[in-house]
Amino acid sequence: MFSHPPFLTKGDKIAIVATARKTNREELAPFMGLAEQAGFEIVYSPQLFDEERQFAGTDQTRSSDFQYWLDSPDVKAIIAARGGYGTARMIDGIDFSKFSTNPKWLIGFSDFTVIHNHINGSLKQATLHAAMPAFLKTESPPEVVQSFKEMFEVLQGAWPVYQLPQHPLNDPGPCNGVLVGGNLSVMYSTMGSVSEIDTNNAILFLEDLDEYLYHIDRMMVCLKRAGKLKALNGIIVGHMSDMHNRGTPFGKTAEEIIKEHACDLGIPLYFGFEAGHLKLNHPLIFGLEVKIENNCLTFGALN
Repeated sequence: MFSHPPFLTKGDKIAIVATARKTNREELAPFMGLAEQAGFEIVYSPQLFDEERQFAGTDQTRSSDFQYWLDSPDVKAIIAARGGYGTARMIDGIDFSKFSTNPKWLIGFSDFTVIHNHINGSLKQATLHAAMPAFLKTESPPEVVQSFKEMFEVLQGAWPVYQLPQHPLNDPGPCNGVLVGGNLSVMYSTMGSVSEIDTNNAILFLEDLDEYLYHIDRMMVCLKRAGKLKALNGIIVGHMSDMHNRGTPFGKTAEEIIKEHACDLGIPLYFGFEAGHLKLNHPLIFGLEVKIENNCLTFGALN
């Protein structure tokens, strides 16, 4: 049985960590201001701004900083500063034993998919797939600001309700299951590890960025051969952004590739959901039971 961490109230502390690529104070300042306007206190460690090649410090530095805030009784949520690459390098250094008995919201997307899949699969705790601080600029478009405001609402207990968009590739229909997923490339990279995604009786969300189309096909073939598609109750596809098709054309879009590998599953398929690497990035609670009915995605409240 899945559960979710306690919701936040005004004045609660949110810690910023860097599990992957390096960051800096200037990059995070707009988010800190917006979070404080929303009534939250932002905290972070000095090592947040460490640098080791493209990473935010060494693997040990990143894991120890994450561990510190994970175990801190005063912090109610942890958000990743940005994505990039590096979370898989540090996650094996994390001890989740205290988190299991005193969970808190873990927030991020893209490379943070490692954390989502690990927590949803082995610990059966809900996590929040949502925008990260580095995406907010001083003069961000309204859709970006809206993504963060929606995130703060969810953290305070507002259950999202989304009308799934009409899309020519949709195979609509009712379904329910635990929502899991994230970035397809990152999901693919954790196959065979303790952080491998659990898709049994689930609704799978997929998004990706900056990939060759044949890579998308390769990753979908991998998921299919590993049995990760056969036990699904539905699939939701978000932004598949900045795909590449150099050289010999692959002949299908990223969405068409996903449809090709899922069309014989006999489950509802929905495309074009606004989450992932574009301006509007709706928050999704992974690890909770959701229902799709009349093209509407709703999250079931838990005690």
